[in-house]
Amino acid sequence: MARGAEGDRVDPESAAPGRDETPEQRADRQWGELLQELRVVQTGVQILFGFLLTVAFQQRFGELSDSDRTLYIVTVALGAGTTGALVGPVSLHRMLTGLRLKPETVVWASRLTVLGLALLVCTMAAALLLVLRVAGSDTAAGWIVAGMVVWFGLAWFVLPALARHRRVAERDDPE
Repeated sequence: MARGAEGDRVDPESAAPGRDETPEQRADRQWGELLQELRVVQTGVQILFGFLLTVAFQQRFGELSDSDRTLYIVTVALGAGTTGALVGPVSLHRMLTGLRLKPETVVWASRLTVLGLALLVCTMAAALLLVLRVAGSDTAAGWIVAGMVVWFGLAWFVLPALARHRRVAERDDPE
């Protein structure tokens, strides 16, 4: 095994390709990248959730059908779950700071972030469905929401999965 910049042992197979960094350095870099990603998504989620919380206090809320009120409650619960999953990495990091668990913290924070993104798709779908049902027809709302869910699924999950699969296949290809 080689030695990293700070004298730590580095397993060449676990080191990121093209980088000469220790596992701790890699975890620090990955944590910084994850924080940047979370800053982008948390702002939007907090605005969406704040908006959802105000809907119940609007005059027209009383005119909603029972099914639309149920959809609203589900949407708010999804928004709360999304917020929890996307703020979770901060709490995780704070509670584990100083315990030399940064690589594990990055893994769990990444998992919470992916869960938060999945919940965000659900929250946005439910919110869009509610708004479109109130503003138009149920049939059109269903089709529009289905298209949005497919689009987000492709852009947020399928495209990255394909890129990841291609990269792994390139590494494993002996040529």
